[in-house]
Amino acid sequence: MRTIFLASVSVLIPWFCVCNPAAVFADDAVTLDSVVAPGPNQADEPVAKEMSLEKAAHFLDSAALTWQKDRKCFTCHTNFAYLYARPAISADAMAHKQVRAYAEELVQARWVKEGPRWDAEVVAAAAALAFNDAATTGQLHAVSRMALDRIWTVQKEDGGFSWLKCDWPPMESDDHYGVTLAAIAVGVAPNDYAATPAAQKGLEGIRRWLKANAPPTLHHQAMLLWANSYVPDLLTAEEKTTTIQQLTALQKPDGGWALATLGNWKRGDELQQDTEHSDGYGTGFVLYALRRAEVSSSDDVVRHGVTWLKSNQRESGRWYTRSLFQDNHHFISHAGTAMAVLALKHCEEPKIGRSDK
Repeated sequence: MRTIFLASVSVLIPWFCVCNPAAVFADDAVTLDSVVAPGPNQADEPVAKEMSLEKAAHFLDSAALTWQKDRKCFTCHTNFAYLYARPAISADAMAHKQVRAYAEELVQARWVKEGPRWDAEVVAAAAALAFNDAATTGQLHAVSRMALDRIWTVQKEDGGFSWLKCDWPPMESDDHYGVTLAAIAVGVAPNDYAATPAAQKGLEGIRRWLKANAPPTLHHQAMLLWANSYVPDLLTAEEKTTTIQQLTALQKPDGGWALATLGNWKRGDELQQDTEHSDGYGTGFVLYALRRAEVSSSDDVVRHGVTWLKSNQRESGRWYTRSLFQDNHHFISHAGTAMAVLALKHCEEPKIGRSDK
């Protein structure tokens, strides 16, 4: 998601680090005071000799806190994605507590004082906080409820939301992503939030919008598959089966998936999308969606996908994914690493975390 600033004036400090990404990992816990930028996301970073969840956690902590410290904002591909994935390894890390606290500050301080900058900020924050609650305490936090309730104040009459359209797929290129994310936010929220009158009315609008607007890409069909695992009437049994079949058909011979094959997105740099090479986001996201749709962890498709993830982590702890927009920062690698961690958890390779969310 586009950067969401938490200060009225913010200086954008370069995110890149001149050090070797492979040398960034350290045994010391990452905190806001000690964080060192994990270095640029590079296609030629060496693959790690063996998979390490500790290194994955270190990369996620470093990327999220660097973004928070230097850019003073929240974005879907980095710190919101972090709140989804970090508890799958451990929620006790100081880095996780600091990112979570910053998200709560966004809702209960910045929104109260200045209001959200975009409607998309409301949906994205509510989804990340509710998911984080489900994956940690299992109880809906008061600030998360505040964010969820605010979703309905920005829902349009047709049931949709005014989403950011910056040609930065898959998260910021159309309204469909925002509607499915809102459904996920409501469905995953603990304490039966979906049964509240406000949520029930909001879900009616979401269903109406989805019925009138077909998903524009297979990526968004997979988002619906994810949302349907919480709100079961968003897809028919036939639609669910078809989506699973379409996702399965795109698995590469090496066991992974390429994000660029999940849509027909055009790049901003006029280069060709890479539809040939498997990547972290494509593989992690599809595996997670398939497992949410109750595809067995013993299924050959899932097992081969897990093998790809375990064999393609980079030395820094990240899983690389090429940007769908242009070849510069590849920040989708941050979300790709988060999705890889979630997929590994839900595929029980290895068994990590405490929640089934």
